Amino acid sequence: MIDDDKLVRDFLVTTLEYSVNRDILTFDNGFSAWVYINKPEPSDLIISDANIPEIDGIKLLSKIKKSYPKKKYILMSGNPEHEKIANQLGADAFLAKPFTVYDIFDIVQKFIVEGESAT
Repeated sequence: MIDDDKLVRDFLVTTLEYSVNRDILTFDNGFSAWVYINKPEPSDLIISDANIPEIDGIKLLSKIKKSYPKKKYILMSGNPEHEKIANQLGADAFLAKPFTVYDIFDIVQKFIVEGESAT
């Protein structure tokens, strides 16, 4: 979970922890997230805001899909133009801000619960 807004990070972490039995890691900038993603520990799902410091979420999406095409990446933004860019760069989903807890539950269902049953 990558967002420089602590309130958004806390909301997402609380919601995700409620939904899944997984560790939820948070980062407040794209560079720190990129460093972690390049470690051998697997990450199931990356949720990133488009507007984050150091490496923005759109550039991070591009880097991740180029280096790790099978990683699931969800871009979130309040800017509707970012949805088209996310789709062009191969994002697995776009989460429009503001979003609700039910939007997060839908993402968990699609990318974690259903993803596990497919393997």
